[in-house]
Amino acid sequence: MTERQENRPDAAPAAPRSFMQRLLKFAPSDLIRLVFLCVLAGFFLAAFHVNPRRLWVDFFGTLAESWSRFIGFISDSALWAIDYLLLGAVLVVPIWIVVRVIRALRRD
Repeated sequence: MTERQENRPDAAPAAPRSFMQRLLKFAPSDLIRLVFLCVLAGFFLAAFHVNPRRLWVDFFGTLAESWSRFIGFISDSALWAIDYLLLGAVLVVPIWIVVRVIRALRRD
């Protein structure tokens, strides 16, 4: 390249943008992403029965209540799973034992 081509006015680097220009610049995709994240956060908070009004008034109390509900949900789910595991084992384990015995007799 020659010096003449390097000094073209259209090849000059863009002037740096100010803080306010960078802060206030947004694209439509940013707005769509923001709406999607708000809806996702709303579903997540609704799953834990978080009331938005109460969240503004008593933030840490609401978090503590939501955490206790989450722990209760996990423990209830574990107890439910254990109950059904034992109920299914009453039927499945004897059948599994019979099938194992039958397979073992065939090979001998």
